[in-house]
Amino acid sequence: MRNRMAGRKRLGIILAVVLAAVLLASACAPASSPGEEKVLELGLMASITGPASSASQYAVRGAEEYVWYYNEEEGIPGVTVKLVWADTGHFVAQGLSTYNRWIERGIPLWICVLVDETMTIKPLAERDKTPFLTLAISEKAMYPPGWVYSIYPTDAERFAVWCDWIMANWKGDRPPRVVMIGPDMAYGRSAEAQGTKYAEGIGVEMLPMEFVPFVPLDTTTQLMRVNELEADFVYITSIWTTAVPILKDAERLGLIGKIQFGGYENSQSTAILALGSSVEGYTAPRVSYFSLDETNPGVKFMRDLQMKYRGRIDVAGDECNPIRISSVACEALKRAVEEVGYENVDGVAVKKALDSIKDFDPYGLGPVTYTQDDHRGSNRVMVAQVQSGQVVYLTDWQDAPMLVP
Repeated sequence: MRNRMAGRKRLGIILAVVLAAVLLASACAPASSPGEEKVLELGLMASITGPASSASQYAVRGAEEYVWYYNEEEGIPGVTVKLVWADTGHFVAQGLSTYNRWIERGIPLWICVLVDETMTIKPLAERDKTPFLTLAISEKAMYPPGWVYSIYPTDAERFAVWCDWIMANWKGDRPPRVVMIGPDMAYGRSAEAQGTKYAEGIGVEMLPMEFVPFVPLDTTTQLMRVNELEADFVYITSIWTTAVPILKDAERLGLIGKIQFGGYENSQSTAILALGSSVEGYTAPRVSYFSLDETNPGVKFMRDLQMKYRGRIDVAGDECNPIRISSVACEALKRAVEEVGYENVDGVAVKKALDSIKDFDPYGLGPVTYTQDDHRGSNRVMVAQVQSGQVVYLTDWQDAPMLVP
């Protein structure tokens, strides 16, 4: 009896030793063992809450939809791209905190939606050798080219194309007078410095910029000053939440028709189309096709993704841009994996992959090319106008100038 008990005890000790050895071997095994899921994280920094939330929310939705599609239909063999988004609330401090967390996690590429965060983090990205793509760019972000990439010209360069259109159609015997209206912050003033310099260089008379909140309650004072200065054109530098109150006040003050209004691409949205007569003639320099224009295959692709993953169409006007920039991001990650292998993908490898992108045209949304001297991705801009409740393209694609500070 004692011999059987002793044998069982020895067997138990042997089994315990074997189990400990197995656990130790498992603990020491490589993290990327055969059969284990390989994931590459793609960051997305946006203002889901706060004054710019209406624009940021559709950017996040579009990026999510595209990454889901990419993993299902195209993808990187053996690797899943995981979108990791963070809400900054339009506070630079939260953006910095997010960036530091992502660097610690080793996220090799990310997308930014806001000018303020882009400008603040640019030197840190260069220090940490981690590239990022941005939907909100100024000349200071893009020149000289470094670790920041985009898919279209800067706000000032787009404004320059709009001013070219004004001068090409101006019939007056004096210079046309233009005034910008927008928030008094980096985003709202992004087009001001270089845009003003360019406009004055081609013969436009620029009036002092007027400032309003992101969501103004009353713009009577600003519009009355604009009227007293006999402005011919108003350019709204912010999103549609700023444009709608301005246009309503302009109609109430009898300025629609007397002054021609236009603005930044996102201000020319489905929201302002509902204003009726007060938005007739509203122009914008666009870098993407309007979201109701299904004649473009890229717009149809974007809307198909919304139906597939959301079950409904919900567009503001420029939802194609999040699709386009997300496709560039996924393409860069794929090229990095192919070049250095999954285990070696880092910021340096991704930057090299970005630099290799030439004439990459995702779904007909517009070709993207990066060169040593130009990280904008594209210089194409066209002027569009609201006519009878529809957005109509007035020009073909124009080449935006490079407004290097």
